[in-house]
Amino acid sequence: MLRPCRLLMMTVLLCLTLFHCVTGAEPLIVAHRGLLKVAPENTLANFRACLELRLGFEFDVQRTRDGHLICLHDTTVNRTTDGTGKVADLTLAEIQKLDAGSWFDSQFTGERVPTIDEVLELVSRYRQHEILVAVDFKDADVEQDVVRLAEKHAVLSKLIFIGRTIQESEVRDNLKAASPKAETAAVANNAGEFKDALGAGNADWVYLRYLAPASEIQQVHQAGKRTFIAGPTVSGDLPANWRRITAAGVDAILTDYPLQLRLALKQQQ
Repeated sequence: MLRPCRLLMMTVLLCLTLFHCVTGAEPLIVAHRGLLKVAPENTLANFRACLELRLGFEFDVQRTRDGHLICLHDTTVNRTTDGTGKVADLTLAEIQKLDAGSWFDSQFTGERVPTIDEVLELVSRYRQHEILVAVDFKDADVEQDVVRLAEKHAVLSKLIFIGRTIQESEVRDNLKAASPKAETAAVANNAGEFKDALGAGNADWVYLRYLAPASEIQQVHQAGKRTFIAGPTVSGDLPANWRRITAAGVDAILTDYPLQLRLALKQQQ
């Protein structure tokens, strides 16, 4: 059985080769919490692998007790580090002492919980690539700080803001106040919500959680917006659904299986 680090390296080499074969109008691939099947989620090692593969990724934003922004999905550090406790009760220094890799595999021992500044600095090294990075806000009142960090590293154009953004118009307003160039999304959980999501004046993307038909995606494009799909119809290893929504013209797909999605896109050429 291949060790995780060796498997990750082989996967990177394979997909870099495939990347050169994939052309055309394929949707941008966004890896949910990074390559979470082959590396510890929400870590720099994971995100670096995504970027080397010309894959985007999704990451989560929370604030520590002393006000720093970090990248962690859960409200506690229990599941993905060797520590315990709520993020909101811990300082940055306390969190940075934790091991965020060995829970996944001992070969990732020593990986740390990254700050949002570190994540965006990493993205800046790959800004020449056509990628999309999805920012999921878990906490309130972090929008303007994240925008400032994105501007600091000149990567704001690579980001789409999701999480609380897709449901709360006030969050979208806060992002637009921080920068009119901040790319926001409004959610359509089903066809009945599509019209409202499309009509959201403070949203640049329609965030789909269902397999929308080509006619709806065309309406989004005619409005000068783009479409982003996530949720159960695409998050799993679902090549039939991926092919269907790609044929409909979707602009970006968030999935737990980004490598398999890339292969599916290549095979349908």
